[in-house]
Amino acid sequence: MFCLKRIFSYNLNWICRQFSASAAARGSQTPVGFIGLGNMGGSMAENLLATGHRVIVYDKVQDSVKLLQDKGAVVGKNPAEVAQQAERIITMLPSSPHVQEVYLGPDGILSAVKGGALLVDCSTIDPAVAIEVSKKASDKAAVFMDAPVSGGVVAAKAASLTFMVGGQETEFDAVKELLLHMGKNVIRCGIVGTGQTAKICNNMLLAISMIGVSEALNLGSRLGLDPKTLSSIMNISTGRCWSSDTYNPVPGVIEGVPSSNNYNGGFGSALMCKDLGLAQTAAINTQTPTPLGSQALQMYRTMVMKGYGLKDFSSVYKYLSTEEECETKN
Repeated sequence: MFCLKRIFSYNLNWICRQFSASAAARGSQTPVGFIGLGNMGGSMAENLLATGHRVIVYDKVQDSVKLLQDKGAVVGKNPAEVAQQAERIITMLPSSPHVQEVYLGPDGILSAVKGGALLVDCSTIDPAVAIEVSKKASDKAAVFMDAPVSGGVVAAKAASLTFMVGGQETEFDAVKELLLHMGKNVIRCGIVGTGQTAKICNNMLLAISMIGVSEALNLGSRLGLDPKTLSSIMNISTGRCWSSDTYNPVPGVIEGVPSSNNYNGGFGSALMCKDLGLAQTAAINTQTPTPLGSQALQMYRTMVMKGYGLKDFSSVYKYLSTEEECETKN
């Protein structure tokens, strides 16, 4: 009798494991649309492909599309065509106007979206735009959630992003399951728009810390201290932060980050400028004092005007160490 119970229990467990594996396989074959294949989105879509998902992609930049197509992605000719083929769609776009165009335009997602579709926007945009798109998606019987990310290009490639999600609690588990193929942390912040709120607050802090680290390393360098030595001291002292120990702005201190690649790739200064602008708009609307955030916005605006827009935001170190030096000499 004891042996029969063990055999029955073993077989039941085996059946459950097979059912779970089969369900996971079926889930991974459910098409996922991905729109926006830039420095972040391209790597995120690749990670979905790598975990066995069938991915349908779209981007205006054909080279980015070709890269994903070569890795097995299906190509849609516009956002509407992606929406016709996928009930789960992720977007990763540069700004609010891009999101409005992709979702609300004539060939946008909502022109062809299926009822019950799950739409997840990982862009960093104005919370009001996220709310606007959510309402119009609801009119089409689709669910929209905002899920901006933190971690940068390095985390996007390593599938270790943090997602800040705003949207219905009832849909959160489904979104979390999908996003965990591209990240390690998925946190629900509240209703639609709160993910964006978390992101713009985080990026305001990130910009301030990057400027602070760059100023300190530039000062140390001019006083004759090797940046690697100073960085190592910072990283075991009270000045330690992500901008110093993971994404150091000085070329050669950390390999594999944009500063060691002439500030190419990564998160552009123009995009940081956009995010700081969103934070300042929110600060004005809520009468919240953010003096350092305001100063950071002015610095990145100046950098964009001086040609740093497409360079990674850590190029603030280069701006401080070269541009400012030239101005002082003049």
